[in-house]
Amino acid sequence: MTQSIAPLTAPRPAVPLSRPRRVLRAVAVLSCVPYLGLKAAWIAGSHVGIPEGSGLLDDRVGMAVINGLSVLLDSAVIVLALVLTRPWGLRVPAWLLAFPVWVATGLLAPIMAGFPAQLVLKAFGGGSAPDQDREPFLHEWVFTVVYTGFILQGAALGALFVLYARDRWGHLWRGRVWELPTGVVGPAHRALAVAAAVLALLPLTLHVLWACGGTAGLSEGRAADRGGDIYVLEAVYALFLVAAVAGGFLLAFRRGRALPVAVPLGLAWVGSGAVACWGGWLSLASLGGVQDIADRPTPLMSLAYAGQMLVGFLVAAVGVYYFAERSARAARGG
Repeated sequence: MTQSIAPLTAPRPAVPLSRPRRVLRAVAVLSCVPYLGLKAAWIAGSHVGIPEGSGLLDDRVGMAVINGLSVLLDSAVIVLALVLTRPWGLRVPAWLLAFPVWVATGLLAPIMAGFPAQLVLKAFGGGSAPDQDREPFLHEWVFTVVYTGFILQGAALGALFVLYARDRWGHLWRGRVWELPTGVVGPAHRALAVAAAVLALLPLTLHVLWACGGTAGLSEGRAADRGGDIYVLEAVYALFLVAAVAGGFLLAFRRGRALPVAVPLGLAWVGSGAVACWGGWLSLASLGGVQDIADRPTPLMSLAYAGQMLVGFLVAAVGVYYFAERSARAARGG
C-alpha cells in the first residue's frame, strides 16, 4: 500500500502542541520584551541606555524611523512563534511563512554566533579598542540585554521552525545527496551557484582582510574603532558567506554525495539568510545620512554589502528551485 506525498503548499494534519513546543513559544515571546521595551521607550523620547553625546541623539527623526522598523521586525518573531504552534499555522501558504522565517534566521544567526565569541574574547582580555575621543554609542548593559534576548529568540524560533517544517515538509529533504532524483537539481541550479561563488569573492576577501586587521577600503571612523569585537564580527560575516556558497554548491552540483540532503539545505538556508539580510541591513543603514563623514561607508564597503546581499539571494534561489521541483514531483507521486 503506497502513501501519497503532499505538495509543498498542502496543509498537514494538526499536530498536538507538546510541552516542549509550549515552552519554546513562551521563550520566543518573552525574550522579545526587553528589546521592544527599549525601542518603545526611545521612540517616546526616553534616553535610557543612551549616554550623553551619543550619535543616536543627533538625528531624532531618523532614530524614530529606525526604531519603528526594528519594533516591527522583532514583533514579527511573536507572530511567527504563534504561526508555528497553532493549528491554523499549518494552513499558511509556504511562501508566506518561509520568507519571514528566512529573514529572522538571517538577522539572528550572526548575532547568535558572534556575540558569545565576543564575550569569550573579552574574558581573555580582548574586545573593543574604541577611540577615547569618541562618545560611546550605547551603555554596555544595553548590548548584553538586547543580544541575550536575540540569542534566546533565535534558538527558540529556530527549534520551533525545525519541528514545524519536519511535520509539514520533512519528506522533501529525506535521503542523501546522491539519491536526489535526476532533474531535481539541474543547469539552472548550477548557474545560480556559480554566479553566487563569483560574486562572493569580493565581499569574502574584504571581510577576511578586515577580520585580520587590515583597513583597506574602510571608512576613517570604522578603522579608528577597530578592536577584537569588530574582528569577530568580520570573521562571522566571512563564515556565513562561505556557508552560503558551500550549501548552494553542494546542492547544485550534488557534491558531498554521502551527506544527508538536510546538510546543504541547512547551509544554504542559514548562510543565504545571514549574508542577504545583513548585507541589506548594512546597505540600508549606509543610506541613513551619517552625520560624521568619517563614519560614512566607503564605496568599497557599500560594494561589499551589496555583493553579499546578491550572493544571499542567489543561493536562496537555488533552494527555492530545489523545493519547487521536489514538491512538484511529490504532488505527482514521484
